[in-house]
Amino acid sequence: MTITSVNPHDPADVLGEWEPAGREGANAAVSRAERAARAWRNTAGAVRAKALGDAASALEERAGEIAGLVVREIGKPISEARGEVARGVAILRYYAQAALAPDGETLPAADPDQLLLARHVPIGVAALVTPWNFPVAIPLWKAAPSLAYGNATVLKPASAAAATALALSEIIGPHLPDDVFQVVLGGADTARPLIEHPAVSAVSFTGSSAVGRDVSARAAARGCRVQAEMGGQNPSVVLADADLDRAATTIAYAAMGYAGQKCTATSRVIAVSDVYDRLRDTLTGAIESLQVVDPADVKTLVGPVIDDGARSAALAAVAGSGGRVVTGGRALDAPGFYLAPTLVELAEPAGPLATEEVFAPVAALIPARSADEAIAIANGVRYGLVASVFTSDLSQALRLTRRLEAGMVRVNAPTSGVDFHAPFGGAKDSSYGPREQGQAARAFYTESQTVLIVP
Repeated sequence: MTITSVNPHDPADVLGEWEPAGREGANAAVSRAERAARAWRNTAGAVRAKALGDAASALEERAGEIAGLVVREIGKPISEARGEVARGVAILRYYAQAALAPDGETLPAADPDQLLLARHVPIGVAALVTPWNFPVAIPLWKAAPSLAYGNATVLKPASAAAATALALSEIIGPHLPDDVFQVVLGGADTARPLIEHPAVSAVSFTGSSAVGRDVSARAAARGCRVQAEMGGQNPSVVLADADLDRAATTIAYAAMGYAGQKCTATSRVIAVSDVYDRLRDTLTGAIESLQVVDPADVKTLVGPVIDDGARSAALAAVAGSGGRVVTGGRALDAPGFYLAPTLVELAEPAGPLATEEVFAPVAALIPARSADEAIAIANGVRYGLVASVFTSDLSQALRLTRRLEAGMVRVNAPTSGVDFHAPFGGAKDSSYGPREQGQAARAFYTESQTVLIVP
């Protein structure tokens, strides 16, 4: 089946069509990567650092072009697209320096005349399976450390972001040896051969929970290391002493920005009874103030969802929630796949909006009698990616951060957004395997080798 990339703002605008790599193409890419990895692993750290630094400069030179491509291909608002490309440049530069970091340590040997070392060495070939929603940042926060630590890397992007992935390859590829970084297109018929190939030593995946579990099982079945970043059903807890105006403004964008198409987007707003009514009214106003249509307009903060299937699924989740629609809850009369930012009041934390990831500009508003009940509701789902708490009481904030079952906890800050130099990952069904990003990436893309030298 041909891969077709369509502009979600204007579905008549087709960016391109490509043939999928399939099993044959995936296997050929891994074979090339395996050969390239032998030389790349023995390339000096300074050379790898320069290659990534040069790639960063090349991406920076074409930042405007790539940001425009991201807007057109996936409907990301231009302000966010520019920020994502800038983050991609920063990621490449960060890992360019990481290539020069110490690669191990010396340890006391049994004989003081001997030398005992523990050092990190490349794992060989890494396969990356990435989603469409961050078509620059996610491939790069996986590929950059893999390349920096000496591995050949094969990227299989989501088909909806194929054009952006190919553009990244065009920019990065000339600064690396042949076949050290490759892009292969396709769906499961391309991804599965990569995951199951015996020459692939590590698989890094970001996407849905259902697919992530399948990827993890297939990789683990052959003893391959794997990390899977999956869904989120992220709560923002608003306590009685919170600054409600600040909380509402922050949560509105965290839930609805980029049409809620972030694994870190706020899905549930849990407010204690004392401030529930005021927060609902303030939050509704903040949501209704967000500009939705035309992601190329710098004033737009929401934009379209990726396709009609995503919009239909979101509307079905709203209809099946059993709650009261406070605002939104309808498709917009526009050529693209637009959905009005939607807030739904739920009397109880049940139904799809309170338990599952919707991945659209939709959030549930849920009451809680106390801070304790709010935390219990926040923890009462199978996901645990990120949570936020809004309060002016620092002591209470610190106590609650310890009780929230999430890989990332933020106080008076949006659930959305990550720091590329900090570990990224969740708890429960949100993640499997080691953390991504920052220094945590070295543990995944290298293995420890103990060396004893006897003179």
